[in-house]
Amino acid sequence: MGLSFSRRTEDSRSRRYRVVHETTYTYDAEVTSSFGRCYLSPRELSDQRVDEHAITIGPEPTDRSEGVDAFGNTDTYFHVTTPHTQLTVRGESLVVVDPLDRAVTDEGAALAPWELARPVGEAGAVAVQYRLDQRPPEIDDAVRAYADAVFTPGKPLVEAIEELTTRIYTDFAYTSGATNVSTRVGTVMERRQGVCQDFARVAIACLRSKGLAARYVSGYLATEPPPGQDRVVGAGATHAWAAVRLPGDVWLPFDPTNNKFVDERHVTVAWGRDYEDVPPLRGVIYTESKGSKIHVSVDVAPLPD
Repeated sequence: MGLSFSRRTEDSRSRRYRVVHETTYTYDAEVTSSFGRCYLSPRELSDQRVDEHAITIGPEPTDRSEGVDAFGNTDTYFHVTTPHTQLTVRGESLVVVDPLDRAVTDEGAALAPWELARPVGEAGAVAVQYRLDQRPPEIDDAVRAYADAVFTPGKPLVEAIEELTTRIYTDFAYTSGATNVSTRVGTVMERRQGVCQDFARVAIACLRSKGLAARYVSGYLATEPPPGQDRVVGAGATHAWAAVRLPGDVWLPFDPTNNKFVDERHVTVAWGRDYEDVPPLRGVIYTESKGSKIHVSVDVAPLPD
């Protein structure tokens, strides 16, 4: 199966979206204190602009602050002290996303041998953190063998990324519920199934096994309903993909789940070395509750120009 990268013509247009990401926790007993940290603020990028953004939390937090983490992502911290049995965190944004710059894939470093993309010298010092393996390690013999079959000596970087993306898309089955956020890359490699975050992490491990800098990207993907059907509001989910660094500190993002380069349908929220750096929401509660439920609703609605 060929890779559908959709290298767009120059008259391609930017896309505007209203993104709503709402998470509701329901507890079977009162929570007296809830601490949380969320990554729900889309990034301002050269190819992505955030026209409006707001995060609402209910009950209203006693303490709340916004900051920027070590990767340049915006994170929001909150502390709710009002006793509650339900907590809702809602992020809402208006975002404009531009098409991928064809120069990233069709010119310069992308066409050079992949070996030349390894971060070196002063310019690559910051990128080295994206080259290092996780702790505990994720790069094992299975990952190395999988990467070796793709990254043959002298192959142009863009061709290697295309092949890796298509290979993961073909070899792994998208199976909701087959994994969770703590599932190891080795387990995904063995089972050959998972979800978007797993496929991104497999790609990242392969890239790092070859000495390349790779990062994990979280965000959203705009999807269109089947012909003749209406959009189902709130039926979406968060999405994840990977990006590889080229010389000049240019990053090429690609989506193994959908067998393509990232394009104007992808809304970028945050990036880091791994999922654990940028989860949408995590926190700690103080309660006698023995059980809880979580409901997550994500909607990425296209808007007219």
